[in-house]
Amino acid sequence: MGPASYGAAPVPYTADTAYTAADPQPVVRLSASRAGKGGDLTVSGSGWRPGTLLMLLICGQSEPGRGVIGGTNSCANAEGRAVTTDAGGAFSRSMPVAEPPEPCPCVVHVATVTGERVVVDQPFTVAGHPTAPLPRQTGGGRLAALTTAELTGSSGLLVWFGASPGRELVFTVGNLGTAPVEDPVFRVGTAHGVFAPSWEERRWSGTVQPGRKARITLPVRLPAGAHGDYRVSVRYGSQLLVEQPWGVGRPWGVTLFWVLLAVVVPTALFRVGMAVVDRVRPRHPGRHRAGDPDAPRAAPAAPTTPDAGPGSAAAPTQGSAQDPTQGSAQDPTPDSAQDPTPDSVPPEGRPPAK
Repeated sequence: MGPASYGAAPVPYTADTAYTAADPQPVVRLSASRAGKGGDLTVSGSGWRPGTLLMLLICGQSEPGRGVIGGTNSCANAEGRAVTTDAGGAFSRSMPVAEPPEPCPCVVHVATVTGERVVVDQPFTVAGHPTAPLPRQTGGGRLAALTTAELTGSSGLLVWFGASPGRELVFTVGNLGTAPVEDPVFRVGTAHGVFAPSWEERRWSGTVQPGRKARITLPVRLPAGAHGDYRVSVRYGSQLLVEQPWGVGRPWGVTLFWVLLAVVVPTALFRVGMAVVDRVRPRHPGRHRAGDPDAPRAAPAAPTTPDAGPGSAAAPTQGSAQDPTQGSAQDPTPDSAQDPTPDSVPPEGRPPAK
């Protein structure tokens, strides 16, 4: 991506133009220009956008012409205060005087928290705090952020199943120096919650001429499974350019997978265990499960002969018990009783012999 040029001629940028976008320009006033640690300082201002949330910090290693070198890491963040402007764009807030982590020169750093980025640095001296010269600038080019950052793009469906989420961070910078800036290298940091950010270098291909501005697009990627509130920061050298919050949704696909796993695995183990128990338990005679191929079959009924009359008794089956004290239901009669001989029949007209 090459530099973006606007207008027919280069538009010069000043420090006030880089950090102040409202018209009229915001103004910051201090109740004292010097105070010691533990004292009270009243910060007031006017010309800000109505209903804007502002952040008030005392920062070291800073001056209005160069901003806060090192970003908010050079400020006493624990003793900072927040205030909201009224309907007329004015505010007034008391804050404690604290020593910043970096040596003076110091400033009272007033910046917008939401919306268009507007920053005003008012010189201030912390009595008794060490003083050191500011680091020398390298080169004649100096980049400053002109707009707030914006995260664009989408991560896709796989992020719902724990893939690495990614976005593109887009913002506009202007060259406030006297020399062009070629192929600047930015440091992109991602921080989760209160943890310190992890930084990666990203090179932007292009040249930003003095007095010109360019639209910067840098890729940002989080580790796999990341979710929650993140903060994306961009530095150029030791200067913090932009910060942008990023809310990453929870990968509910992973949660659904573990829920299904917790249901399916115990069910499968239960069925396997019941099959094993059914195989190894002993069999009881007379108690068979329906459909068991090992169960003995019932003996078929004895066939009846077609010659048997209605009064004839069925033949006893093999192995049936009989009472030895009782005879058969039908004792066969002797042959003499069933077939009498001619001698036993008295002749006709003759009385039988006595």
